[in-house]
Amino acid sequence: MEKKAKIAWLYLIAALFVAVGLYLVVKKDIYLFLALPVVLGVLLLYIFSLDKVLLLTAFTVPLSINLKTLESGLAISLPAEPLLMGILVLFVAKMLYDGHYDRRISRHPIAIVIYCMFSWMLVTTVTSEMPVVSIKFILSRLWFVVPAFFLCALLFKDPKNIHRFIWLYIAALCIVCVYTIIHHAQYGFDGDSAHWVMTPFYNDHTAYGAALAIYLILALTYVFLPGVKKSRRVVIIGVVVLLSVALTLSNCRAAWLSMIAALGVLICVLLRIKFRWIAAAVIILVGLFLTFQNQIIDALEKNNQDASGDLVENVQSITNISTDASNLERINRWQSAFRLFNERPVFGWGPGTYQFVYAPYQMSKEKTIISTNAGDGGNAHSEYFGPLAEQGLVGSLLVLTLVVVTVYCGLKTYNRCKNKSAKVLVLGATLAFISYFVHGFLNNFLDTDKLAVPVWSLAALIAAVDVYYADKTEFESVE
Repeated sequence: MEKKAKIAWLYLIAALFVAVGLYLVVKKDIYLFLALPVVLGVLLLYIFSLDKVLLLTAFTVPLSINLKTLESGLAISLPAEPLLMGILVLFVAKMLYDGHYDRRISRHPIAIVIYCMFSWMLVTTVTSEMPVVSIKFILSRLWFVVPAFFLCALLFKDPKNIHRFIWLYIAALCIVCVYTIIHHAQYGFDGDSAHWVMTPFYNDHTAYGAALAIYLILALTYVFLPGVKKSRRVVIIGVVVLLSVALTLSNCRAAWLSMIAALGVLICVLLRIKFRWIAAAVIILVGLFLTFQNQIIDALEKNNQDASGDLVENVQSITNISTDASNLERINRWQSAFRLFNERPVFGWGPGTYQFVYAPYQMSKEKTIISTNAGDGGNAHSEYFGPLAEQGLVGSLLVLTLVVVTVYCGLKTYNRCKNKSAKVLVLGATLAFISYFVHGFLNNFLDTDKLAVPVWSLAALIAAVDVYYADKTEFESVE
């Protein structure tokens, strides 16, 4: 009788929901009520299975749509950011309740750098030109970093979850790729349309290209990962082909450069060149550029090949700083960032404030057809120069420290790993991380869910393999 009563109640609730739903849709033209079961389902996952929410987030990020015209004046990516906010709230509540977290992760070098970054953000928020903007910036950074690094590091304690997280994101990204390629084909694959055909999922081709580069590297990693069945390897190769085509059609030159940089590091690793020599080579190259920058700039100014739909011409246009509007606008933003830094070199103007304060620091001779007098064109187009203007020298150095420490930990863990699967996976994650921060010299997307979740989860993967798997001979095979 009790079982029958439960079934009766279930049918009654279902019938009531359908009746109310039909009334609201037909009579009131209200459709949001129909989303109630989905909302309730997600709430249950938050309560009973937070790991499933993290995996759901990985799938929703590429498919989320950014809404900029909210009445509150805030922009939000739906549904990914509300999911991330909820995870942050539950994590904070749990920490306040029992304070338990794996010390091996919380004391990991990557985690320590993250603490330093947030501490300095708080300091520069106190001195910020726009404190409210800076507080919002810190909060948004928190709901990216906490779920994607601190919770993903725990999630990745089970190797199966590493594969699930990566492939859920890739599956959603493949949907976006198919949509973009079909959309692009309607415009004859011309160069101009390549900049926006991925909307509404990605705002422009640069963010899209950065994501493609990261996950193309990870997909290639799985081609060489031991334990993958032949049938699945064929599917993985198909994904690699799709992502490669999408990356080529994206016309994102920065993403192409980032792939070349990752390949260069891979060659160094395979040749067993030590990290200190790689770091020394980078320092020498930077030093040579600074020493001969006038001669280099003179040579670059002779290149007048603009970006176009032709692949070869697009590659040639990468070094065009005389007529290419995209390249010139980046230089305009960087020069504005340097002038902002010169005025406030210690504390900067405050986290997240660049886009609101750079307008007066543009010079007429450096403006392009893309520039605006109001200075409402966005950020500094660099993960390094943006913090330099917003958080002073320390802020920029902390970003560099994050890159160096994470790459060092990744390569060190690769050398320590006793299991080949863990070894290959952590190397792929390190190369993908490098690809983003090479791209990050020309663009910055860590203030968006589209790239923040992939980048911080890569750091979490490196930390998790370092802590949980590096000294073990066993590692779960791919499902």
